[in-house]
Amino acid sequence: MSLLAVLDIGKTNARLALLKAENGEEVWSIQRANGQGRQGVFRELDVAGLEAWLLEGLAGLPMKEEIRTIVPVAHGAGLALLAADGTLLAAPDYEDPVFDEVAKAYRDIRDPFAVTLSPDLPLGLNLGRQLFFMQTRLPELFARAATCLTWAQYWTFRLSGVRAIEPTSLGAHSDLWDPRHRRLAPIVARQGWARLMPPLISATEPAGRLRPELAARTGLPADIQVMGGIHDSNASYWRHRAVRPADERFAVVSTGTWIIALCAGADLGRLQEARDMLANVDASGRPTAATRFMGGREYAAVAGADGLEAKPDAAALERLVAAGIMALPSFSPTGGPFAGCKGRIVGAQDLSPVERATLATLYTALLTDVDLDLLDQEGEIVLEGLFAQNPLFASILATLRPKDRVSRSPDKAGTLGGAWLLATGVTDHAPRLEPASPLAMPGLVAYRALWRTRAEAASQG
Repeated sequence: MSLLAVLDIGKTNARLALLKAENGEEVWSIQRANGQGRQGVFRELDVAGLEAWLLEGLAGLPMKEEIRTIVPVAHGAGLALLAADGTLLAAPDYEDPVFDEVAKAYRDIRDPFAVTLSPDLPLGLNLGRQLFFMQTRLPELFARAATCLTWAQYWTFRLSGVRAIEPTSLGAHSDLWDPRHRRLAPIVARQGWARLMPPLISATEPAGRLRPELAARTGLPADIQVMGGIHDSNASYWRHRAVRPADERFAVVSTGTWIIALCAGADLGRLQEARDMLANVDASGRPTAATRFMGGREYAAVAGADGLEAKPDAAALERLVAAGIMALPSFSPTGGPFAGCKGRIVGAQDLSPVERATLATLYTALLTDVDLDLLDQEGEIVLEGLFAQNPLFASILATLRPKDRVSRSPDKAGTLGGAWLLATGVTDHAPRLEPASPLAMPGLVAYRALWRTRAEAASQG
């Protein structure tokens, strides 16, 4: 039996999984919650903790002799600055508000949205802002830097020794990529950052073999191939894009810490910077219209600690809708279709944990529905990831979008299926999907109309 390993580093959790090469079936996995990294001028990603966990996990892999490939997958808006000898100089955490200190100065020098199709985002959510911060606030450190790696490709480097950057990671609102022309954006040369940029690699190609010292340390075969690496939401999207006709209209909603909708065939001309819309880039290099908001954080803020432990249900939903209880955006300061609004819950006194979980489910479904309308989505909508495991979330979307076919993946991580496709090239194995069942709740459509009116009014006021 031939196997492949997937290293999947999300913003909240990381996973190491083994899949059967013949069909992508998961046979083994471990997971960890990500911690906080070094704290200096800015907070960093937990590189040391991740690496220690990864090395222990690789050493403990079962069936090592059957593993042929490792595929790194990672969240967007992450970078690693390396010295010439490969020493890690910095790996900023994009959620640190310190990057807002250079927001105005950076805004003056960034390329326009029309060039990058990357919105001007808060915190360090644009890689260009992270680089600009280090260049202007930490010039000595920045002068020592020899290479800038996107986050998935940092792990490709740690595993294979190959330094490269890759379009799906660059296309995730980095400000560093021109998606229409498939090249680095003008700001890279203008700011003198071109010296930091290693060669481009495709997520569909291997970067090189496992480092000999890692093979010796972990007991893995020395001839394992390490793939170029891919942005996590794009891995989920590629799982479906690669097996469908090129002209099919459909959307993949990748969910977890972020809820990102990627809509195949949507018009890039519909993208609005102020609504946190952008062009992501798929594994073949094609720009793909997308929207995003920090769904996991929004859900947690509305649900509260007790609600996070509760299971939402249709009976609670009916009570909330009938009472007109609403969560209005936004509870996370990270963008989204109603960026800049202050989130609030209206019409509620005391809610039970189940009601709070249900309200959080309804609220994030309504935001997803807005994003899909902004992209003029038509055709099947596939839910992947954490929220796909919430049947009520899928049923609410199916009720609100009767002209679309809403399906959900039973797999906990769509990233694994995308990684399997990248490693094997198999495109005749469509993923298993479960149709979502609409709710018999006529008041839900009227509730949505009122919710949108209030949300839009708040965003304009």
